[in-house]
Amino acid sequence: MLKTKQKPPRVSQNLFPLKVEKLAYEANGKKLINNLNFQLEADGITALMGPNGAGKSLTLRLLHNLIEKTSGTISWNNETNQELIQNSQAMVFQKPVLLRRSVIENLRYNLHVKKITGKAQQSELIEEALTRAGLSKHANNPARLLSGGEQQKLAMARALMTKPSILFLDEPTASLDPNATIVIEDLIKAANKQGTKIILVTHDIGQAKRLAEEVLFLTAGQVSEQGPAKEMIANPKSKPAKQYFSGKIVTEK
Repeated sequence: MLKTKQKPPRVSQNLFPLKVEKLAYEANGKKLINNLNFQLEADGITALMGPNGAGKSLTLRLLHNLIEKTSGTISWNNETNQELIQNSQAMVFQKPVLLRRSVIENLRYNLHVKKITGKAQQSELIEEALTRAGLSKHANNPARLLSGGEQQKLAMARALMTKPSILFLDEPTASLDPNATIVIEDLIKAANKQGTKIILVTHDIGQAKRLAEEVLFLTAGQVSEQGPAKEMIANPKSKPAKQYFSGKIVTEK
């Protein structure tokens, strides 16, 4: 009797569903995120899209606990204490944040942060990360002397080396050439296939079509629309999404 091929277990499943309820963030007396509500499941890649100023990057930072919410609830499978799940998450920014150290020491430092100190395990994970990103020949070079594309590959490899349950990406290919973009997108797809949930901020409609199963469309710090990526891009329902995907300028109010 033929055996049914089993899907690999999702490492992210213990954090989902993610529920965001009445989330607000205020800075300098201005509400930048206002009554934000949505729910995400473990499967697939979710793209956060919307015009500049919609609150996409702020939403990532709130979810990753980089900034403190003003009010509302962020619940990871009913857990609201972010500190308990912080090590299960990773984030990569548009401009890579790298230490003034070699490529290999940037990777090693991340393992120390994650409390992975065994030399054999460190060596294995570092070698795997270097190979994955195509950076083996640059292992001992200063990280900040790499090209922009190589720096972003390093940032991705560093974030993925401990197989996080969820990876936040804030426009990771916005300033990269097509070749580097292909490498980063391949890393994203491979990570998701291995079980890491991806939440990706992008303005690139083509990238959303290539990568995302779902789009969460934000306008003025609120959800205008949420649904399957290809369906929404082809036939958006909300006025802001219709304007955005048709190429019209969407202004925040």
